[in-house]
Amino acid sequence: MERKWKTWQIAAAGGLAASGLAAIAAVAHASAASDPASIQAALTKRLPKTEITSIDCKSIDGVCEIQARQNLFYIDHSARYLIIGRVYDMETKQDLTAARLLQMNPDMLVGGAGASDEPEAKPQAGATGSPSAATDARIDPAALATLPKNGSIVMGRGTRTITVFSDFRCGYCKRLHETLGTLNVKVIERPISVLGTRPISEAVICAPDRRRAVTQAYEGGAVTSAGSCDTSGLDANEAFARQHGFSGTPVIVREDGAVLHGYRPRDFLLSWIEGKAS
Repeated sequence: MERKWKTWQIAAAGGLAASGLAAIAAVAHASAASDPASIQAALTKRLPKTEITSIDCKSIDGVCEIQARQNLFYIDHSARYLIIGRVYDMETKQDLTAARLLQMNPDMLVGGAGASDEPEAKPQAGATGSPSAATDARIDPAALATLPKNGSIVMGRGTRTITVFSDFRCGYCKRLHETLGTLNVKVIERPISVLGTRPISEAVICAPDRRRAVTQAYEGGAVTSAGSCDTSGLDANEAFARQHGFSGTPVIVREDGAVLHGYRPRDFLLSWIEGKAS
């Protein structure tokens, strides 16, 4: 009996040691995973088209804040899960995402987010939705016309044509898409990957019905795609956006080259498209 007891003691001690080692390994792994260098390497591999400018894993417990030029998104500490949207502190009643965006660019008003004390203020996921100070106010229409057709989706009809640079996980882009659908205007939508959404853009471009795929993408559902295809037009879109300082979405370009950054209400858009507002 005494021998069995000793055997059990040894086994138990071995189990505790193994548990302790496992716990130490888990802590070490978590520490390594939240290391900015490790996260940068993971993001470079998983989001190769997104320019990461800042990584902060300390300000908000449990997630890392990722700054991609003038835009924010979040990931878990393993850099596996991408979180797009607003972080709202229910204890202090603050929209932390809106506060950071305003800190990054004081000239930016992020759709009124942060002005309300309640999360029901309908915070928008995605990019700024408002104009940025260091961007082109007008571009050469001829340069815009050189962009390849395989990087665009054409929707709507009308005597006026506008080009929209958008991201399918940008809340203001979705709202703009819905608003433009109520206007008599031809829309050439050119996706750019501001929020790490290049795979979604590729699925839309390769879809047999691109217009339907755009709606599916904005709704956050699965995109009906035909598989792989030539997506070099998306590279051209993103290069054009970088060249002209389009660091946020949406960006609307009129036929005469006038540029409008961010979402605007329907009446303003109608007037601006007609050239009656600036």
